[in-house]
Amino acid sequence: MTAYVADALARPPGTVVTQIDWTVALDRLIGTPLQILAIVVAAVIGRWLLKRVIKTVVRRASERQAQRVVVLPGRAGRILADASGLAHERYVLRTQTVGALLASTVTIVIATLATLTVMATVGVPLGPLLASAGVGGVALGFGAQSLVRDFISGVFMIVEDQYGVGDTINTGEVSGVVEDVSLRVTRLRDSNGVIWYVRNGEILRLGNQSQGWSTAAVLVPLPLDTDIAAVSEILREALSGLPDRDDRVIDEATVATESLSAGAVTVRVAARCVPTASLEVQRDLLAHVKAALDGAGVALSAPAPGGLAAGGRTS
Repeated sequence: MTAYVADALARPPGTVVTQIDWTVALDRLIGTPLQILAIVVAAVIGRWLLKRVIKTVVRRASERQAQRVVVLPGRAGRILADASGLAHERYVLRTQTVGALLASTVTIVIATLATLTVMATVGVPLGPLLASAGVGGVALGFGAQSLVRDFISGVFMIVEDQYGVGDTINTGEVSGVVEDVSLRVTRLRDSNGVIWYVRNGEILRLGNQSQGWSTAAVLVPLPLDTDIAAVSEILREALSGLPDRDDRVIDEATVATESLSAGAVTVRVAARCVPTASLEVQRDLLAHVKAALDGAGVALSAPAPGGLAAGGRTS
């Protein structure tokens, strides 16, 4: 409109001026800004609605999980429920993390679509821009394959609750306590205090020692002429009521014949305990077994390589 007025003032006197097309002028002055404003408002409203839906889904999922969790009776049931990841608080934290990730993704997608729509509205050619972005995306994809793999692996690890902060895990290359979990890297601290940064995409096999329960086991080698039934009864009486005396032990200890060889018969004493406590419980089992055998006058097989054997596992 300003250019039109300037052109009209520059004309010689007496020149007939064509009538202004007010429809076109108003469309240029008001229509385009209104369209841009409408796009921005629609993007803001759409983002708000989608984030509201995500929050509602997260809240309802947390409420349903609280109703589904079934705790077995007794102290053992409570310990197993907490250790196996069924605790409501842990599920809520994981669900909130996934919800925050979805909310960030929604924000990025809506902002990108709104920006492209505004550029198309003001007349910016999107064809060359999208073609350049496509070529750049392909180049970036080839150059950042490991980074994309790390992010995708991190998302699945969080969604599936494979491990969390405070869990003791074994990745095959290194084992330790998880201190931080992000979408790209997991930070561990091993038993020597060394901090390890493990990329999520490089974790192909993972063992979590903080979920479920662990087993502390002691292998007792005895001479072939030993009365296995009598020794088993001695050990059962010595270990009777162990869960009441030790909060780390979940169930009563079991005694069973493990193996039979030319030189000795091996009895296995095992007790199910809370995660990450198998080594400590194992040492206590060794002491209880040794004291019970000494009190009953039962000798170990001779020679006994390494004395009492011990082993444990996590399930």
